[in-house]
Amino acid sequence: MKKVLLTIAFSALVLVLAACGGDDSSNNDSGGETTGTASTVDLVASNWEFEQDTYTVPAGDVTVNLSNAEGYHGIEIDGADLSIDGEGSATVNLEAGEYTIKCNIPCGEGHETMEAKLIVE
Repeated sequence: MKKVLLTIAFSALVLVLAACGGDDSSNNDSGGETTGTASTVDLVASNWEFEQDTYTVPAGDVTVNLSNAEGYHGIEIDGADLSIDGEGSATVNLEAGEYTIKCNIPCGEGHETMEAKLIVE
């Protein structure tokens, strides 16, 4: 009886650990995520830098979500009609190309170099 209970407990533990260690294939190292016909870019800003140097998404409607991990920041994307002051979201239709994301709120000494690239394929 003890062996049966031990086997059941061990099997349950293996199943729990397997579920916790699964690969989340929706996580994209490029910072962009495609959902149906729209893409999403999640920007996390801290003092004088973005979480990633480069974000990649397909051409079309792109929703940009900005959150501030440290400090107060906003963004604008050169060549696109998109600007966010503070935390928030905005959607813009982008053609293929390379765009520069810049902080648009003076945030201190490193503000001038606070940039990231958005590659639209």
